[in-house]
Amino acid sequence: MAAPALPRLEAGGGARTPQAPRPVTMVMDGRKVRVREGSSLLQAAREAGIEIPTLCHHPALEPWGACRLCIVDIARPDWNGTRKMVTACMYPVEDGLLVFTATERVQAARKDLLDLLLARCPDTPLIQRLARAHGLLQTSYRPSPEPTDCILCGLCTRACDQLGFSAISMVSRGIGREVAPPFKQPPADCTGCLVCARLCPTGHIPYETSDRTRTIWGKAFAMLTCTICGAAHITVAQADAWAARAGVPRAYFETCDACKRVATAETMARLPGC
Repeated sequence: MAAPALPRLEAGGGARTPQAPRPVTMVMDGRKVRVREGSSLLQAAREAGIEIPTLCHHPALEPWGACRLCIVDIARPDWNGTRKMVTACMYPVEDGLLVFTATERVQAARKDLLDLLLARCPDTPLIQRLARAHGLLQTSYRPSPEPTDCILCGLCTRACDQLGFSAISMVSRGIGREVAPPFKQPPADCTGCLVCARLCPTGHIPYETSDRTRTIWGKAFAMLTCTICGAAHITVAQADAWAARAGVPRAYFETCDACKRVATAETMARLPGC
């Protein structure tokens, strides 16, 4: 968690409290929208209840703009009718901006992108549904001779990087591009946390988990069981990694989240006034 911003010291020795983001007013699909300064067009659209498709976006990760499905048209009153196409997840909101999320050329561009994805992933239900929603029943390209459910959204690799492990990455180029650990061997830095598999929108990353072991990316992990209820909740490697990284006692991870909540509730109930 980032440290809170400190008050800025003025030359006279006083302190100035950081100002809150000011509101920004735009027009999106003919509707006036007010959002926080620093938001993206995608965030603004979602707050306004306007649907924009995306495959590579997650609110916990920095925007990447890989899938390009969130493209929209933007303009300004002084552009004399000229419009520019941008990715909504990466373009910041601006006062007076005119945003069009479903123009004819935006829809055509999204259809072209889905056409390419359908060629790579012809059997992937998520891509099939999005393609049908854009009037595309089958790809106009030659389907991949080796179909895959990996849509190269990068959610798994970015999450792994953000957690500080970087156990997997994008490898190869062209139609052979894929997500894999180094040299396609069991990754030394993986802790079996399953964040990559749970973020994958197509369920492409396989894993097996039981009360004793968990296997992912060809690597097996021993499970850690809760000292209270006996449930296997994380891997031993996870507990060791986070205890060392966060400076938290290893014993903290030996209790599952459910039992921690029960213990907290019982403690709160014993406090005066509760």
